[in-house]
Amino acid sequence: MRIGLPSSDTQRGGSFRALVLTVLLSVFMFQLLRTVGLRAFSMASETYTSGTHSAAFVTCPNDTVAKELARGIVEKKLAACVNIVPAITSVYEWQGKIEEDSEVLLMIKTRSSKVPALAEYVRSKHPYEVAEVISLPIDQGNPPYLKWIGDIVPE
Repeated sequence: MRIGLPSSDTQRGGSFRALVLTVLLSVFMFQLLRTVGLRAFSMASETYTSGTHSAAFVTCPNDTVAKELARGIVEKKLAACVNIVPAITSVYEWQGKIEEDSEVLLMIKTRSSKVPALAEYVRSKHPYEVAEVISLPIDQGNPPYLKWIGDIVPE
């Protein structure tokens, strides 16, 4: 019986097993590591300055007006995308009375620099006396999506 350090044969056998285990794990984990690495690189390589783009909101009296406005906004390159959210209820004060109406909401993704032109377009086409056009700067988001907005909507 030997007491003390393992023999060189035992050490070589342990090193070989560790090498085989490392190779097997690398082969099985390659796809996962590749996917995670590509996503991390994609997100890190895209840069976005907070507030470059905005999400604007416009309420419309019905689907017809909403679709006409949305199509015109995108065709005129005032926005990259307009989502039409049906069946919202708005409660507001108008001319001294509390009103409640069914409306349709437009969620508009655009460059912040285009918001004044967007508001002018909506005012010129909207049936309301006072059309709602409000916007919020986009602080963060999916970098490829934010890049897409910038690619679609010119400066």
